[in-house]
Amino acid sequence: MADPARARKLAKRISQIVASAIEHDVKDPRLGSVTITDARVTADLHDATVYYTVLGESLDAEPDFASAAAALEAARGVLRTKVGQGTGVRYTPTLTFVADSVPDDARRIEELLAKARESDAEVARRATGAQPAGDADPYKAPRAEEDEEQAEEETRG
Repeated sequence: MADPARARKLAKRISQIVASAIEHDVKDPRLGSVTITDARVTADLHDATVYYTVLGESLDAEPDFASAAAALEAARGVLRTKVGQGTGVRYTPTLTFVADSVPDDARRIEELLAKARESDAEVARRATGAQPAGDADPYKAPRAEEDEEQAEEETRG
């Protein structure tokens, strides 16, 4: 078992090496729009999970995750060799590529926040000019000392 700090450093280095290798060494055109977002290494330093995201050709185009996944699987051996050369560890970790869900989650959160803003605006619109159902000030006001003395006399007598 390795130190967690060492595992984090190795994961960071692996993500840098893989990103650089995809950009400069691997000549697969399907990897042109792949971005490495993160890497995680197990505590025994034997397995690494590399997270990636794929950009579309344009802002409106859907990214091609299937071809990017196939290209990463085809380049796995070359990338593992580069990782072994670049890290200098005794055992080169196996690489597993996983599509990163953070961009999709961020988009979903933005949509939920937009719905919440619309709902808040609707509540604010309905609240303008509305009258309270009960008293204007529904909270009890603190008693003055005279009121307390009268209440004590009533309970005694």
